[in-house]
Amino acid sequence: MQTTGIHHVTAVAGDPQTNLAFYTEVLGLRFVKRTVNFDDTTTYHLYYGDETGTPGTALTFFPFDGAHAGRPGRGQAVATAFAVPEGGLDYWADRLRDSDATVGDRETRFGAGVLPFEDPDGQPLELVEADSPIEPWSEGPVPAEHGIRGFFGVTLHSAEPEATGNVLDVLGLTRVGSEIEPDDGAERVRYAADGDRATVVDVLHRGPPRGRPGVGTVHHVAFRAADEDEQLAWREELQDAGQFVTPQKDRQYFKSIYFREPGGILFEIATDGPGFTADESVAELGSELKLPPWLDDERGRIEAALPPLGEPGSIEGDETERPTPATDGGDGE
Repeated sequence: MQTTGIHHVTAVAGDPQTNLAFYTEVLGLRFVKRTVNFDDTTTYHLYYGDETGTPGTALTFFPFDGAHAGRPGRGQAVATAFAVPEGGLDYWADRLRDSDATVGDRETRFGAGVLPFEDPDGQPLELVEADSPIEPWSEGPVPAEHGIRGFFGVTLHSAEPEATGNVLDVLGLTRVGSEIEPDDGAERVRYAADGDRATVVDVLHRGPPRGRPGVGTVHHVAFRAADEDEQLAWREELQDAGQFVTPQKDRQYFKSIYFREPGGILFEIATDGPGFTADESVAELGSELKLPPWLDDERGRIEAALPPLGEPGSIEGDETERPTPATDGGDGE
């Protein structure tokens, strides 16, 4: 058994309107779904990706306006990387510097150009010059020749990097090489899945600081399973390898199982289907709040608890302070 790569990455944000504006207006991703965190319906779950949120393109957020800032570090995924066409980093450096992003110095990593940056919440992101079969969102503000083409991969700052590598081996990823980080001498070990997109997982052999969950950090990384049968086979395989794996959870657009690997990072295995068109047409994706059938009777209460959220391009957000929620622990979505 081998996963073909990353399904989605879920992170924690602050103000939902700021999050929506940055990922649609600056990065040019499509807003493919507005729903709620099924485990905490007082907050949104927002999804961004290509035209239909194809597995391997979806970056998702739990926005907790007013919550404490996190700190990316040991025991977390510390960077989410998107694929962009070769030669496009100069365009992106200029575009990002004109926005609310914090842009780092361009790097070369495993022979490819990399541009690190942070979103307005301090979420670490990267653009990597790499081939990808994914077509960028054609109706966004970024010219197609520079558009984001799904994920390239993620970087994990594991508390137990060798043990994390063993779990990646169980998932069917292969160690393909290592490099020394120029800033601090840490070893970066690269693993790759046998797929056509979103296949790279880098594991850092680095010491403190330990990560602190909160706004600006990744909540979990999800890997792909073709269907429910394969997912349940993964559950058995992982349990046999010593992992505690949750029962299957229905996330409406995919089925999920979760486990926290020995390095402290929450992993999910998500099915490719049914996808985000399960309750909306392609043309209408992201246009209204969608709830699963088991929450529809509570729609009035749920909508009343959520802050207003405009359409992509809106600059008006909710200024009302909300109670600070707990953003650590739990399985998430």
